[in-house]
Amino acid sequence: MGDTEIQYLLEKLKKLEEDYYKLRELYRRLEDEKRFIESERIRYEREVRRLRSEIERLRSPPLLVGVISDVLEDGRVVVKSSTGPKFVVNASQYVSDDELKPGTRVALNQQTLAIVNVLPTSKDPMVYGFEVEDRPEVSYEDIGGLDAQIEEIREAVELPMLKPELFAEIGIEPPKGVLLYGSPGTGKTLLAKAVANQTKATFIRVVGSEFVQKYIGEGARLVREVFQLAKEKAPSIIFIDELDAIAARRTNSDTSGDREVQRTMMQLLAELDGFDPRGDVKVIGATNRIDILDPAILRPGRFDRIIEVPMPTFEGRIQIFKIHTRKMKLADDVDFKELARVTEGASGADIKAICTEAGMFAIREERAKVTMLDFTKAIDKVLKKTTPIPDLKGVMFV
Repeated sequence: MGDTEIQYLLEKLKKLEEDYYKLRELYRRLEDEKRFIESERIRYEREVRRLRSEIERLRSPPLLVGVISDVLEDGRVVVKSSTGPKFVVNASQYVSDDELKPGTRVALNQQTLAIVNVLPTSKDPMVYGFEVEDRPEVSYEDIGGLDAQIEEIREAVELPMLKPELFAEIGIEPPKGVLLYGSPGTGKTLLAKAVANQTKATFIRVVGSEFVQKYIGEGARLVREVFQLAKEKAPSIIFIDELDAIAARRTNSDTSGDREVQRTMMQLLAELDGFDPRGDVKVIGATNRIDILDPAILRPGRFDRIIEVPMPTFEGRIQIFKIHTRKMKLADDVDFKELARVTEGASGADIKAICTEAGMFAIREERAKVTMLDFTKAIDKVLKKTTPIPDLKGVMFV
């Protein structure tokens, strides 16, 4: 065999090797594409099955809502449907017998009326709105001049939640509720927020007037559902502000509105000291008019501690001024003792407004620090007497 033939065979072998590598690379690429297409096929099959099940679910007849009235000995259930009449029906084998209790909401098959599912207890969306999601940032250090009141409310609300074993060891039941009363702006709401912050409990805030509803029984239902929510979210604190809106002294009024408010109050009395235990739920009430509250709500067993939140003393006003000005840039001439002296009779809310107004006076003049003169102007503005209404008799209007 000559050199020419050997050279020809070597070139042919080299070309065959190149074709082999190209075919192997093509085979590998096709294998990858095959695996990708297979995974896509599986994904699309799953999507088709999901869509078919969704179509079947949408085509299925709607379920009726009913409430269990009674459970018979043979396993059948007496159900009151949402349309009104009662029926004796069977329950699905997938529904546990322990779940079938009187008062439970259930879903019924539209044709056979058999129980196919147990529904959760319905609650008014308004009730969930009462729960404060963001924990209050107020601490006891943010409250000035109320050391004795802080100690009392900590003993009544905070201590039973954080150290319940102390009460069990002594053999006494912890206080169930605390009523805070005093003039507006003295710090009743701040005390409740500080307790909620310290105990890490669920904080449910309700204004008394929100329990007053248009239709008969709605207010009592709201009270019942608020306490039910508090039990589910325990440990929890229910803060009822402006308690006098629904707990005023009962009268012989014949108006339907007054009677409905009294029904709501009676439901509140039952929840505060009813037959069923409240568990780890504490109630804090606040009012400006303790003199008009019904005696039934003031008795021990409902509000075990009644705490007066008075107007701040001289030392208390100094503390409040220091609290509200700790983030402010003050001039050297600011004298807290003098400010406390000239603000006698001012509430904590008044002092906060004075500090805000003093800062506004400094901002108007584009100064970086607040001076004593700014505080003096703010005191005159916030605590000035109400301007009397002029006598308009004899004045001719054109």
